[in-house]
Amino acid sequence: MLVSTGVTIRFGKRVLFEDVNIRFGKGNCYGIIGANGAGKSTFLKVLSGEIEPSKGEVTHDKTERVSVLKQDHFAFEEYKVLDTVIMGNEELYKIMKEKEEIYAKPDFSEEDGMRAAKLEEKFAELDGWNAEADAATLLNDLGILSDLHDKYMKEIEAKDKVKVLLAQSLFGNPDILLLDEPTNDLDLKTINWLQEFLINFENTVIVVSHDRYFLNKVCTHIADVDFGKITVYPGNYDFWYESSQLALRQAKDANKKKEEKIKELQEFIARFSANASKSKQATSRKKSLEKIELEEIKPSNRKYPYVDFKPDREPGKEILKVENITKTVNGEKILDNVSFTVKSDDKIAFLADNELAKTVLFQIIAGAIEPDSGTITWGTTISNEYFPKDNNYLFAQDVSITDWLRQYSKDLDETYVRGFLGRMLFSGEEALKNVKVLSGGEKVRCVLSKLMLSGANFLIFDEPTNHLDMESITSVNEAMIKFKGNLLFTSHDHQLTQTVANRIIDIKKDKVIDKECTYNEYLDIE
Repeated sequence: MLVSTGVTIRFGKRVLFEDVNIRFGKGNCYGIIGANGAGKSTFLKVLSGEIEPSKGEVTHDKTERVSVLKQDHFAFEEYKVLDTVIMGNEELYKIMKEKEEIYAKPDFSEEDGMRAAKLEEKFAELDGWNAEADAATLLNDLGILSDLHDKYMKEIEAKDKVKVLLAQSLFGNPDILLLDEPTNDLDLKTINWLQEFLINFENTVIVVSHDRYFLNKVCTHIADVDFGKITVYPGNYDFWYESSQLALRQAKDANKKKEEKIKELQEFIARFSANASKSKQATSRKKSLEKIELEEIKPSNRKYPYVDFKPDREPGKEILKVENITKTVNGEKILDNVSFTVKSDDKIAFLADNELAKTVLFQIIAGAIEPDSGTITWGTTISNEYFPKDNNYLFAQDVSITDWLRQYSKDLDETYVRGFLGRMLFSGEEALKNVKVLSGGEKVRCVLSKLMLSGANFLIFDEPTNHLDMESITSVNEAMIKFKGNLLFTSHDHQLTQTVANRIIDIKKDKVIDKECTYNEYLDIE
């Protein structure tokens, strides 16, 4: 069991949270949620022992092994893939290496033999004889096939390094598993596998995630970092949301009743304090007034941007026709005769065996690159806007956010543009920041602002929720549902895909599957 006792984190005068007392029990999965900057990842680092709290302590049974999902994807470049996974159990890996060194000695001594015997005993105790097979199974389950297991980490692709580090954290049945954004950069198939793994995991899991569907699937408890404290709620993300909103409404209602009582008492005292016959009653009312304490309701760290895509005109009957699009990238055929027609009210989610296929197709449709063959035909009433997966090229200018957005606005008045940015959480001095220093999430909010100002009736989104916090994801999700035009999009957010799409197009290696159904219905078909 992992226990947080009186844990406080301060950075100068800023307090992230204080006096946190939580017992993380075996068999439970705790989802840590909160706004960006609230301290979710910091708390995870405190629990892992990576950083010391300003006050308080974190304890666990010393016989229990804590495993942490590493965030540095390049930390193991000189190690083989299989060894990197086994390194998830540091003690076992050290024993394996020491055994190898002893047995490789040309002058094997009696002392070496005694040491090797002790190592063999501990090796067997840690189930070392099954280590390579278990590591290989994890890798295969995560889509890292056998031909990569003996390669060095520096030789494999970035998307595969993410999976290897995930396998490393899961290896060897750790007693306490700490995962910071484990679904980032994973394909949907791997996310589904991880969900099932954690559902069946019998020890303690503590996970930070912005994926609402993932939290609903795996969590038994939610630890909410907000209001300068961390509050644990039983149940999954949806249950937390209902419970927290109910608690906030109850606190506000209680304060409202107290405020009404205070007003009533103050009016009585003001009216009768000078009246001799009523002076005792007025004094009694004063004492009652002094006893009433309003519950302090601290402002939440959570802020929801205002996202709303309003088309300037309704689309006509002819919208978009994609015919026989073929494209080869770096010698590999990414798209092969892809065809489909977008109909009225279509909101299409795209899946693909090759992640690059979706991005390349969207770039072709948006006119950013040309296909090798095939045609794109737009209806005469259609205006389109594109949200690229990699948006860095849009921010090459040395300008403020206000000036950057003004170039996409029909109304050039600074007051209008800054008012618009304020709704997207760039208030006051924030709107004057240089676009070159923006974080990933801030850039996404800027691009979303650009799309909102366009008035386009056809939107193309390539992973629009990357880098966003849960509040912003929720706002984007709701805006995509409400949008009155057509959408083509790809997203690793299960809930967004399920609630927005009414049609699924899946680009396989040898065919294209096109189904008019929801995402969950498509998964059932598959």
